[in-house]
Amino acid sequence: MADGTARPNVLFFHVDNLGFGELSCYSGGPFRGTWTSRIDAFATDGVRLTNYAPEAQCTPTRSALLTGRYAIRSGNQAVPLGAPDGWGLVAWERTLGDVLGDAGYRCAVYGKWHVGEGAGRWPTDKGFREWYGPARTYDEALWPEDPWYDPQRDPVSHMLEAHAGDAEPTEREQLTVAIRRDCDAEYLARAEAFIRDAADADEPFFAYFNHSLMHMPVLPREEFAGATGNGDWADSLAELDADFGRLLDLLAELGLDGDTIVVFAGDNGPEEVLSWRGTPGYWEGSYFAGGEGNLRTPCIVRWPGHVTPGVVTDEIMHVTDWFTTLVGAAGAELPADRVIDGRDQLPWLTGETAESARDGFLFWMGSELYGAKWRNFKLALVAQKYSTDPPAKLSTPHIVNLLTDPQEREPLDVRYLHSWTATHFNELIADFERSVRAEGLVPPGAPIGFVPPVSPA
Repeated sequence: MADGTARPNVLFFHVDNLGFGELSCYSGGPFRGTWTSRIDAFATDGVRLTNYAPEAQCTPTRSALLTGRYAIRSGNQAVPLGAPDGWGLVAWERTLGDVLGDAGYRCAVYGKWHVGEGAGRWPTDKGFREWYGPARTYDEALWPEDPWYDPQRDPVSHMLEAHAGDAEPTEREQLTVAIRRDCDAEYLARAEAFIRDAADADEPFFAYFNHSLMHMPVLPREEFAGATGNGDWADSLAELDADFGRLLDLLAELGLDGDTIVVFAGDNGPEEVLSWRGTPGYWEGSYFAGGEGNLRTPCIVRWPGHVTPGVVTDEIMHVTDWFTTLVGAAGAELPADRVIDGRDQLPWLTGETAESARDGFLFWMGSELYGAKWRNFKLALVAQKYSTDPPAKLSTPHIVNLLTDPQEREPLDVRYLHSWTATHFNELIADFERSVRAEGLVPPGAPIGFVPPVSPA
């Protein structure tokens, strides 16, 4: 809406596998071969979070964002490998698309979905009017280049398109390296048309834009190839920066920038595959692991007149909080019949309160609880910083003070054991366990009609 009413538009710009050390404003810049000037300027207009926590992998983070619930609650705690049709969010789960759509928002998804496929599980079954992108992940673009791959025998990955009312998405181009390289240009064109249509109709919108970078294979489009002189990675960062800037320019052109909540956020820690390895910057760790480099990713939010510009904060925010915060900002109703883990962070982001609404969270790798964070302390139950490290279940949990040991090198500080923090960690774990006794978990691969069992109050 352009008239300053209580229903702001929402643009959520989700970046794939974005390490903490990639962007200039998060210590990247010359270290990574290019300045991300548009993102840096955007950061000065809003709040830049340095302790924003996604989940450990793409699917869990997307599930947590869309439902406001830890991914283990929805059965989406791991990236599915070779999963048949019928996996993902069950019909009972309510997404941001469902809630905002019911509140009168136009909702659309661009880019990968990765939280389900099969009847009843596509974006257009979950409150979104349209979608274009792959069902799963971009490394499937490498399939056709594998000499052992046979498209006549083996699965073929396609870009998919769906509109509200479609029984099934329509298969478009096969996902190849060339399509993967250029797909964000298609996402941009579709998102721009969607935003223009919503503006013309004077309807609030929720555009959930999932950029393909920095997910492998990390390849820049032709207009960015060679732009930095520092290789494909730096060129791809320049592309990411320009693409985000293009959507910001569109909002300004349409006069929507003053009444649009724009969130720029990574979905987990950096790539670890050697050919396209990213960086966690100041921290250590990659996706699919429990290092701090996977528990922090860039996140910046701008909402002129509401979010205080130029703020940098190390207060904790978890990905589930965006569900609750955005629903509240839109004046919509939170689902009252289920456990919601997300906290309303609007009072903190707008400066009404000095502190985040949360001081900790739990983190998993798949179905195994890897640990918990509370303020600047971390409880590690399993030691694994990088996805290439073998996980080691600890007989004695480690308590790490991230202010004095940010790289998590010392399992024990003989001077300060910090064992008193166990009270706070145990409280976080006990709260979760109580919630599970009240409302059961959705098992991975649950049928579409599954409803979690609820214990009598």
